[in-house]
Amino acid sequence: MEKSVARRGFLVSGAVIGAGALVSACTSNEPAAATPTTAAPQATTAGTGNDEPGTKVVIGFSAPAADHGWIAAIAKNAADEAKKYTDVEFKPVEPTNDINQQISAVDSLIAAKVSALVLLPNDGGQLNQVARRAMDAGIPVINLDRVFPDKLSYRTWIGGDNYGMGVAAGNYIGKTLKDKGVSNPVILEIQGIATLPLTQDRSKGFADALKSYGFSVTAQQDAKFTVESGTQVASNLLQAHKKIDAIWNHDDDQGIGVLAAIKEANRSEFFMVGGAGSANAMREIQADSGVLKATVTYSPTMAGSAIKLARLIAQGKGLSDLVERQVPQSITLASETITKENVAQYLPLGFES
Repeated sequence: MEKSVARRGFLVSGAVIGAGALVSACTSNEPAAATPTTAAPQATTAGTGNDEPGTKVVIGFSAPAADHGWIAAIAKNAADEAKKYTDVEFKPVEPTNDINQQISAVDSLIAAKVSALVLLPNDGGQLNQVARRAMDAGIPVINLDRVFPDKLSYRTWIGGDNYGMGVAAGNYIGKTLKDKGVSNPVILEIQGIATLPLTQDRSKGFADALKSYGFSVTAQQDAKFTVESGTQVASNLLQAHKKIDAIWNHDDDQGIGVLAAIKEANRSEFFMVGGAGSANAMREIQADSGVLKATVTYSPTMAGSAIKLARLIAQGKGLSDLVERQVPQSITLASETITKENVAQYLPLGFES
């Protein structure tokens, strides 16, 4: 789900959009409901009818290989959204984890003169120049998730909020422990890949949120975003800490291994929060039979939203819920907290690990 040095960077610069719910509402492009007669005319008419068939557009798509549940869901969400529009021809290239192969694939889309390009790079820095070539060729690039360092290399960026993920997890853990009257809790953090900026952002958000409750992380270790490492790291942490109050695991894919280690050790004195919002994790939360009590979202549905944005930009349209006529330059999705109380609402959006 999250394996690039230059990635995630689920707030809005340029024109401003706040929460993920607003982004979802805007990119649905459904006409707004009737408003009181005092509403300004442009507020009720601007941007309506965006889902009706328009100019035929060809949307190119490139992403890493689907060797991770989150990445697989990215590709599926993009393809599924494109199928909803009769005026969209979806033109994906072969997914790959090889930087040079992805560059070549994107160059082929530029040569094909696609109308717009949705691009989730293996590495934003290394694919920055090929994205810039697309922009220079007049092809708007919708930069998905892993951001390019040069803003001239993309028309619009859409992605998740790594810092916000940490804040959401920290608030859930902090409030739960405070409500239980726990003092000096043992809080463990299982990261993805510690050297990545995305992981560091998540850890900072987590630490900052915990600090507001007077808590801090007791120990942290990275599990490389793999099930195998999740099992090994969790086993080590469980052995090293005979009493644990809470665990935040950054990634629901690696969380399969983390939960396996917890069950093997027969430990249940603590609760755990996951990360990203996999269907597997949601089912665990819904069953409420183990330690996993919540997960914080970093939803691959952003790929579907990227297709919507690419279509609107290529057709010269804006978001129907905004006064501005143009799609914003940057959209950051909110990280939402999924618990047993609201999990049924989120299950349809979950991805299989």
